[in-house]
Parts: sequence; structure tokens; C-alpha cells
Amino acid sequence: MSGKRFVWIGLAILCMVVLCGCPKKKPASNPSDLNVETTTMAPPTQPSTTDVRPPQTPPSTGDVTEDPLMSADMQIVNNELHRRGFSADVYFDYDQSSLSDDTRGKLSRNAELLKNQPRLNMTIEGHADERGTAEYNLALGERRANAVKSYLASLGIGNDRMRTLSYGLERPVCTEHEESCWSRNRRAHMIITGRSNMG
Repeated sequence: MSGKRFVWIGLAILCMVVLCGCPKKKPASNPSDLNVETTTMAPPTQPSTTDVRPPQTPPSTGDVTEDPLMSADMQIVNNELHRRGFSADVYFDYDQSSLSDDTRGKLSRNAELLKNQPRLNMTIEGHADERGTAEYNLALGERRANAVKSYLASLGIGNDRMRTLSYGLERPVCTEHEESCWSRNRRAHMIITGRSNMG
């Protein structure tokens, strides 16, 4: 084989290598070299499975608070009346059922309060001190209670709103055997005991 032929074979092989070549591995491109903007996508939000409602606000009642005199508890009613100036007790002289000027003044105040609360009904209790018989003191207590009822009626309080009851000497507020104690037992005691169904 001549040298010329070798040259042609070598050139042919070289051309084949150049034209076909071996596949070269493409170098990995760094994302920063691609000049492509990348954005981070938040994962899709799934709709809430619970029905969340805004808290309901209670209906506005303003600053109006319930009047204690409207309570069904008569103790609360009596306490509120006393706070407003109602006199639960008025006092009498020994063996007397007539009303003093001081007593009339207190009953006038009581009448005004009762007029403003026409549904309240009252019991008037008559009491006496320990001196005298039980029978006499029951009668004296009754006269005292009736004197208070009559005066309140004259001031416009309906008779049907008041009832009288005498305890005589049976329910003293003081048990000492002296005038300072007896004077506290000679009294008429007024207490709200119910509410009428009028209106």
C-alpha cells in the first residue's frame, strides 16, 4: 500500500470524526445564567370547611337597667323603697293610736312613693309594747294599723291596696323592760307584700 493511499484513508477517518463526532455532554446551566425570572408560587389555598361567622352582638338596650321596684322578689322591692325614703315604721305614744305630726310627714312621703307604683300592695301591721293584756294590745295594734290606713287613704292610696293586721305585743323588736325599748314596740309597720294584676 502506497503512502498516498494512507493519507487518503487518514483524511477520510478525520472527516468522519469531525462530521459525526462523539456526542458531547451538554454542561448543566446554572438557573442564574438563563436570565429567566423565577417567582415563588404560594400553594393553592383550600376553602375553609368551617363556617366562621362574626360574633353576634346582643341587641342594644342602651343604659337602661331594670327598676328594682319591678322585681318579683318583695324583699328587693321593700329595700328599694326604703332607699328612696319610704318609712317602714311610724311610732305612737303610750296607749295611743293618734298620729303625730312627725308620723303624718312620714306617711305623706310614703303615699307619694306608693302613688308612683300603683300596682304595689301593702300590709300595715299594728304593734304594742308588753304592758297590758294580750287582748287589749291586739285591739290597740288594730287601731294603730287602721289609723295609718285611713290617713294613707285620705292621701289617695286605694283601700284595696292596703290590708291591716294586728300582732299586739307578740312581735316586739326590743325585749328590754324599759321605756326606751317599749317606745320602739309601739308602732305600725308597713311592708309591701304583693303586686296587683291591674293593667
